[in-house]
Amino acid sequence: MRIIAIANQKGGCGKTTTAINLAASLAVNGRRVLLIDMDPQAHATLGLNVSSELCIYNVLSRLTDRKIALSEAIIPISERLHIVPSGIVLSTLEQELSGEIGRESCLLDALNEAPLEYDYILIDCPPNLGILTINAIRASSELIIPTEASRFSLEGINQLIDIVNLIRERLNHRVEYKILITSFDSRLAHSFDMLKKIREGFSHNLFNTIIHVNVKLKEAQNKGSHIINYNKYSRGAKDYFSLSREIISQEELFPMSAITASQEQKQQKQKEVILTLTAPQAKEVFLAGDFNKWQINDWARMEPKEDGIWFKRLQLKPGCYKYRFVVDGKWIKDPVNPNYQMNPFGSMDSLFEVKEE
Repeated sequence: MRIIAIANQKGGCGKTTTAINLAASLAVNGRRVLLIDMDPQAHATLGLNVSSELCIYNVLSRLTDRKIALSEAIIPISERLHIVPSGIVLSTLEQELSGEIGRESCLLDALNEAPLEYDYILIDCPPNLGILTINAIRASSELIIPTEASRFSLEGINQLIDIVNLIRERLNHRVEYKILITSFDSRLAHSFDMLKKIREGFSHNLFNTIIHVNVKLKEAQNKGSHIINYNKYSRGAKDYFSLSREIISQEELFPMSAITASQEQKQQKQKEVILTLTAPQAKEVFLAGDFNKWQINDWARMEPKEDGIWFKRLQLKPGCYKYRFVVDGKWIKDPVNPNYQMNPFGSMDSLFEVKEE
């Protein structure tokens, strides 16, 4: 299970927009996702049209008269997407915890006490660097910093990284962070100038995916929905779907999923299939498809040849399969396979068929 905080003390950077739509995109990719709204403004809660008397405050507060476990606060949005809502009462928690020992670990303790079965937990933080944000970062192993291509956002990144370093030093907790460019306006030369500066300063901590300005993202929030439900063919939906695929490509190795799939097929007649890709400049290539639940793991890694060709041997039962290659984190269809179909997000999945003898 990956726990990812989404934080930036600067408002209007697309923090909540990212939390909602990334969670939805991961769920569409077959991942079980829990979104925790740690912002007293409850924008993620409102953005998904959720209303509840109980919220994350009732989980973390010791003074509330309606104390509940984290699992009791979960509200389903869809089959794979759930949320723990927030409320304005959460703003009082900062003062409640001010004198508490271990106040930085309240959320972590709540997560450890709850038997949760999710692939991802995303935490939407408030637009400040207070105790709620520190709790979220302390509970996470990864941090996404949404930022606009502007000078003020660049200053905000450094301040947040200082907090990350402080948590590592004081609490002995390491968090890997990555910067996500949001609200990118490709019509402005200034946007490209700032993007260049951000890349120069944070080249190893920057997502390849860029979230462009798209009015459909705001319209979806106004309707109380995520972009996948509102308009899955929009630029915003494609950007967040691409981001989810990039994050999935960074998953730690889970060979058990591939082993399990193989064991289920042992008693069924199988044929060997070899898929290849010519990519002489690539450093790393994976093969993902519905035959391995689109997971990027050690099983999916392709082997290189000296002539720049990457290959993967598969043992598959007869049937039709969809697949894509992941070349250095970028998802592509098979360039030499004329058989493909559009997936729900406007990208193309390559197709092949394993026939009976």
